[in-house]
Amino acid sequence: KQEWGVDETMATLLYRNAIRECIVVGIWNSEATRQVDYFPQKAFQLLTPNQQAAYYEAHIGNRQLLVGKVQSDNYLKFMVKELKPFIDSAYNDNVLADAKNTFVAGSSYGGLISLYAICEYPNIFSRAACLSTHWPGILTVKDNPIPDAIITYLKGNLPDPKNHKIYFDYGSKTLDSLYKPIQQKVDIVMKVKGYTSKNWATKEFTGADHTEKSWAKRLSIPLAFLLGTNEKQ
Repeated sequence: KQEWGVDETMATLLYRNAIRECIVVGIWNSEATRQVDYFPQKAFQLLTPNQQAAYYEAHIGNRQLLVGKVQSDNYLKFMVKELKPFIDSAYNDNVLADAKNTFVAGSSYGGLISLYAICEYPNIFSRAACLSTHWPGILTVKDNPIPDAIITYLKGNLPDPKNHKIYFDYGSKTLDSLYKPIQQKVDIVMKVKGYTSKNWATKEFTGADHTEKSWAKRLSIPLAFLLGTNEKQ
């Protein structure tokens, strides 16, 4: 019974002329398959067979974390080959279909898949907002090879900073308390790859936890960063 309040935040920003006009496409996700749909597949493949096996055996409480094989490549194909063409066709009088005007965003595992989307399809997506990106993949960072695998993937696959823009953030409570050290490593990669304050932001929100309520409170910040009317288009 929580939500981001996307419509209310968008309406306020549009009323203030703080962001460009846009539409929002909310993509449904299955609670059961969220992790197998969203975990960056090519990063997962960088893990050793034993590491992959351990990840498949991981549980959250009594629930198995992965209910099948990681299939985020197929999920992105659905987004790019099925969903986006439908949106472009159905709303062709109201949307700009080029990469310059196509963005992706998500939180937690949704942050991972949003980052993976802009890396795998840089000619489709030009901007991504990754809120509380769940770098550990599981619920601990101790003896966890997943963050390093994701960072290795990013070193070879981040899109060109000349025409891409990426936003990260994290809080300090609950799951978000795990993210800062990993995010700092990711930030180093961003700098090495040529990203600057013009096309990249990482923000820390002290006291924020891993909930929709927290993301709703700060949603205006990534929206203004990606859609702001004060930048040259």
